[in-house]
Amino acid sequence: MVRILKLAQMTSRDLATLKRRAELDIDQVLPIAQEVITAIAKTGDEGVIHYARKFDYEGATAQNIKVTEAEFAEAQHLIEPEVKLAVEQAFRNIKEVHQRQMPEEMNLAEIETGIFAGEKITPIPRVGLYVPRGKGAFPSMMLMLTIPAMVAGVEKIVVCTPPDKQGRVEPVSLVVAQMAGVTEVYKLGGVQALAAMALGTQTVPKVDKLTGPCSIYGAAAKRILFGTVDVGLPAGPSESIILADETTNPQLAALDLLIEAEHGPDSAALLVTHSETVAQKASQYASDYLQKLPQWRREFCEAGLEAYGGIILTSSLQESLDFINEYAPEHLEILVEDPLRLVGKVKNAGEILLGKYTPSSAATYAIGVNAVLPTGGFARSYSAVSVYDFLKRSTVAYLTSEGFERVKQTTQTLANYEEFPAHSMAIEEREKLL
Repeated sequence: MVRILKLAQMTSRDLATLKRRAELDIDQVLPIAQEVITAIAKTGDEGVIHYARKFDYEGATAQNIKVTEAEFAEAQHLIEPEVKLAVEQAFRNIKEVHQRQMPEEMNLAEIETGIFAGEKITPIPRVGLYVPRGKGAFPSMMLMLTIPAMVAGVEKIVVCTPPDKQGRVEPVSLVVAQMAGVTEVYKLGGVQALAAMALGTQTVPKVDKLTGPCSIYGAAAKRILFGTVDVGLPAGPSESIILADETTNPQLAALDLLIEAEHGPDSAALLVTHSETVAQKASQYASDYLQKLPQWRREFCEAGLEAYGGIILTSSLQESLDFINEYAPEHLEILVEDPLRLVGKVKNAGEILLGKYTPSSAATYAIGVNAVLPTGGFARSYSAVSVYDFLKRSTVAYLTSEGFERVKQTTQTLANYEEFPAHSMAIEEREKLL
């Protein structure tokens, strides 16, 4: 049976542990991440290859960590037709969603007569994308990262992804990279991949921004690298909440509880409901469904559900919503009869999935919304990956002579008040020169 925790009976310490989820473990691996980053900062390729051989594959060299044209070509032959059709549909939907996000290249509005202000939008020049692998393969993450970068117009896209023990990159991910026009893919995982892209080495180019979901080691590396490079949104171990009420089918709730739980033993999957009947039945159904999974995935689910997840029993729907907004989950699935009536009450969630036909697996692969989302409670202040992650805004201003006349007195008054005489002089003397 999946554990059921009554919210009213949980201690403040229990709640704090639950809300921190795998972030607790990140603190413990910071020294390991620091060791790798320091070595790469000092020795470049030498450090990268040392840790690639230790953690990725033993045959890594500075000459073979970059995916070759031949490897890209081979991937096209290895992808099965059914998988390619699925990838193509996902690619179309994700591209469409992100194209709709693109802002105007420049906007300039007349605020007062002769006073124009606005923004110019430009892509970040060089971005580094981290596509995880673990025991599985994640071409879906290659889709979710490369497409918005491509749509945004990023000039140089660098991808790092872990190889298998023979030094091969998962072929479907390579096909996706090609579809997005990405040619620089490196066979690197974990801290060494992030450090190489953030710091730059003789082989791996330095980037202006990193983004992509990571293990707890990668999340620790991002903390350390913050300030050296923009590390993007905090995307660590997967997490989800299923919101249920008395109308929810407990079998659906149980099925969807396992979606994020199977990502790994550090994943946090919760079912939150005020219905004791739904909680009890979902617990039993989840236990039954677990037996249908392969052993290694079942063990992932069981470990995560015991450490960071389970079923939270509240006293009311409002208390469930309050818990969710405080937890700020990566994925929120509203599995009630009329989910639209609750959307306005959700303040903090990376993504909000509505109704019984919208499980998070569909959003991960096919709908088109981005599945790279803030974790660890950072949905309070961060958003899903989008084209905006790969764009920057420059403010633009323009004054006509009449506009200058309108702002000169205000400018001088405030400059003098703040004791910046050069600011004021630039206005006063300008009138004599124009």
